[in-house]
Amino acid sequence: MLEVFTTELKGRMSIKVVIADDHEVVRRGLVSLLANSDVKIVGEAATGDEAVKLTKKLKPDVVLLDIRMAGKDGLAALEKIRNDMPGVRCVMLSTFDNPTYVARAVAAGAHDYMLKGCTRSELINSIAGAAAGQLPMRAGELRRVATTMANRVATPDPDIPLTQRETQVLRHMALGLSNKEIAQSLTISVETVKEHVQNILRKIAVSDRTQAAVWAVRRGLV
Repeated sequence: MLEVFTTELKGRMSIKVVIADDHEVVRRGLVSLLANSDVKIVGEAATGDEAVKLTKKLKPDVVLLDIRMAGKDGLAALEKIRNDMPGVRCVMLSTFDNPTYVARAVAAGAHDYMLKGCTRSELINSIAGAAAGQLPMRAGELRRVATTMANRVATPDPDIPLTQRETQVLRHMALGLSNKEIAQSLTISVETVKEHVQNILRKIAVSDRTQAAVWAVRRGLV
């Protein structure tokens, strides 16, 4: 299902938004919720592929993306939209307060990550902030996870036998990111990430990423 709406400015600039969610009742609810505001829904998509197509066609200011959808999910759609149309901002709207989802969204370039239990004003503020290119105002899960991912230890801990970059890569691993997602987040190559991962596993004497994640959590790195 893919729908396109016309937008009337009515004398003031509106924020053009495409919403993507695989549940029609959620899409209709968002249309109703955002009515009579500066946010104007210009299109609806039920899958990630539809979201990408509509974004290319309509060039909205913001795309509101659900995480779990049939076919290309919201995170895959986010990556495609940000790669092909970097001027379009994306806000994830999900039921899942999951640090791994948040971390993957941050790595792929999401502007914000909102939960479906948020208020109307919180959602409108998030969309408006994204359209304006402002940093997310709320001190929520996205801010916490993004800070964890960005943090590089100023003074190395002698009990942690890793370099600053290796520690940063390990934080990403502990949050469940793939090598490709880590590379996107840190703006380094996938091959460099693979090299760091191998060094990390060797230095902390574990055999796989899951054991490395447990090691990081136990030492308070995440």
